[in-house]
Amino acid sequence: MNESLPRAVKRPRLSYKGDGIFRNVIIGLSLIIALTFLLSIVLLSVQSWPSIREFGASFLTTNVWNPVTSDYGALSLVMGTLLTSFLALLISVPLAIASALFVAEYAPKWLANPVGYLVELLAAVPSVVYGLWALFALKPLFQQVQLWLYTSNPDLTARCAELFNSNKTSLPCFFMPQVPTGLGFLLAVTILAIMILPFTASVARDVIRLVPADQREAMYALGATKWEVISQAILPYARAGIMGGVILALGRALGETLAVAMVIGNTPEIIKSIWSPTATMASMIANQFGDAREGLQRASVVELGLILFFVSVIVNFVARTIIVRLTPKGL
Repeated sequence: MNESLPRAVKRPRLSYKGDGIFRNVIIGLSLIIALTFLLSIVLLSVQSWPSIREFGASFLTTNVWNPVTSDYGALSLVMGTLLTSFLALLISVPLAIASALFVAEYAPKWLANPVGYLVELLAAVPSVVYGLWALFALKPLFQQVQLWLYTSNPDLTARCAELFNSNKTSLPCFFMPQVPTGLGFLLAVTILAIMILPFTASVARDVIRLVPADQREAMYALGATKWEVISQAILPYARAGIMGGVILALGRALGETLAVAMVIGNTPEIIKSIWSPTATMASMIANQFGDAREGLQRASVVELGLILFFVSVIVNFVARTIIVRLTPKGL
């Protein structure tokens, strides 16, 4: 009776010593990541403490940046960072999803692979190249459009100039330039949207390709059209992964420095029109840190970095929460 039973397969003995070493190494590496996060907060807080002590919460509620009088406020910089990042996402995400659907669902293989490679190649281009391209290719075009708006309606231009001088604006003036320089908020949003597009597009394409073929075939068997398959079978299944790509793009947008600093105008003012110059926290840090050798100016610039750090953490935490809610049950 016992002879008829299959013999138990002998498992190789585990090396408990090696397993313990591997476990300790993994724990140590994980602690290094957590320690780096905490040290970043501590060091930034220590370096920015003079500014925190001097201005307190008013640093986030006032709109002034004057090294001559040692008055600093980050309201316009925080607004500039968030507005440029989210508007760039608003432009780039539909384009990225459309390109991902084209590559994964519509394009033949001989065309899909080169297009996918070119989209991914955009992520490898240095930001300074994007900035130079924007200055030489987009800035003259934007300047011509601004000049046409500036001269086409003299009465509206004069009325808007009065509102701009009094730090006010209106809906028609929101689309009017202050001075036709070509630089400003809209150019920064445009170049930022181009820069972050490949992050969402690459992730979305890979996630769409991972959707089980059974889901597509089941929809087609029920007589669904191509669009119904995409909207009801593919995108709902892939939405969590697509959101992950959006998070990557948002992280790049929030921290992008050089290209934005080259085209945004670097004027710490509340945005009065889509053409007006403004600044982000990252661009202000890049422009001011070299001159801020010591004292309150240096502490204020470092506090901008601390605020940007927390803004990135909060935005990513909210986005991760959204991903968890969007993830289909059972995955």
